[in-house]
Amino acid sequence: QVQVVESGGGLVQAGESLRLSCSASGVAFSVLTIGWYRQGRGKSRELVAEIGRDGSTLYAESMAGRFTISRDNAGQTAYLQIHSLKAEDTAAYYCSAKWLSISTWGQGTQVTVSS
Repeated sequence: QVQVVESGGGLVQAGESLRLSCSASGVAFSVLTIGWYRQGRGKSRELVAEIGRDGSTLYAESMAGRFTISRDNAGQTAYLQIHSLKAEDTAAYYCSAKWLSISTWGQGTQVTVSS
């Protein structure tokens, strides 16, 4: 059974950078497609970025430029680097680990940006 844990969120000032981590266990990390999503208060959950098994990346159009997704298979961890944080980036950020068409979600990590 795949287990996913996010970390790295917190309260930051606008303009700062933050790196979120997503650790997965229960299966070889290299077989997983990892997606980062976010959900602001009163909003729907939206895709931020995704990284495939081969390292290929996909970004939501509105997220391109300030977000960078990466993975470290040996460390069983994926990352989401966020630059130049804005107040509108305030949200709960969730990691999804997909394998054999089954997605497992973590509990999320809160990012709050103060302006």
